[in-house]
Amino acid sequence: MSELVTGEAVALELRPARLPSRALAVLLDLLAAVAVYVVVTIALVAATASLDEAAQTAISIALFVLVLVGGPILVETLSHGRSLGKLACGLRVVRDDGGPIRFRHALVRGLIGVIEILMTLGVVACIASLVSARGRRLGDVFAGTLVVRERVPVGQAGFVPPPPPWLAGRFSGLDLSAVPDGLWLAVRQYLTRMGQLDPQVGWSMAERLASDLAGRTGAPVPPGVPPAAYLAAVVQERQAREARRAFGQGPAGGGGPVGTAGSAGAYAPPVSPTGAVAPDVRPAVRPSADPGAAVRGERAAPPREGSSADRPSTGFAPPA
Repeated sequence: MSELVTGEAVALELRPARLPSRALAVLLDLLAAVAVYVVVTIALVAATASLDEAAQTAISIALFVLVLVGGPILVETLSHGRSLGKLACGLRVVRDDGGPIRFRHALVRGLIGVIEILMTLGVVACIASLVSARGRRLGDVFAGTLVVRERVPVGQAGFVPPPPPWLAGRFSGLDLSAVPDGLWLAVRQYLTRMGQLDPQVGWSMAERLASDLAGRTGAPVPPGVPPAAYLAAVVQERQAREARRAFGQGPAGGGGPVGTAGSAGAYAPPVSPTGAVAPDVRPAVRPSADPGAAVRGERAAPPREGSSADRPSTGFAPPA
């Protein structure tokens, strides 16, 4: 993956096209252009048979430039970087910031492509693509473009696992404006790949990311909450806010704060890095006031409102 940062400071993960797929796309484009050139040449030779030799030579040169040079430029401009060969190989030409190309980008790529592809039989283009870290030829370097792959296997797409249900709405009051985009990207990449990491390494990475995220938000990680579950819950809260902002629903609440009770699930490693057993954070079950009510099939009466000493402490103090 190649990380491109757009003008809005959004990081894009694009897969640059490598030499084999690009060479196949160029070969298909050249075959199509040569076929069109041969057909048009035969038609013009039959139509200009009465002209002198100088006129026929000038028409042949103009036809070569228009079909083999102007044709690819026009196709890439109108299709926004998807020629016939690139469409067959699942490729597209984009700008360095990930946006669609325009006429000037296609013009620079086409003019330089005459030298590094047609005149040198593609030798210069192959060498430049092998040397470049993102597989760019000289035309891409001067035009400020990049050829990327559009078709990516579904199995390689990252899936961010949802947080445990008992953390829903827990972090609705956090201030996420100070968290940089780089930290969000690191957290999302960790959540999509934490199943492939060693439990000890994954736990330490989650603790470090959770510490950085808590330092940016100004609120520490709640006790008893695994760091990976904390990261997933904060990411879900950010996505919920962006969805509400996009659909114009305003800052609707995402559920009231809940306690730290719950099951860590897949976010808790089998063994913590320090060798200590992870604390049991299962929700406490309140015993029924009448033990025989369950046997008789009756519903237990709710506890009466009394002093705070009669109720078990949840560890959560409501805001003033």
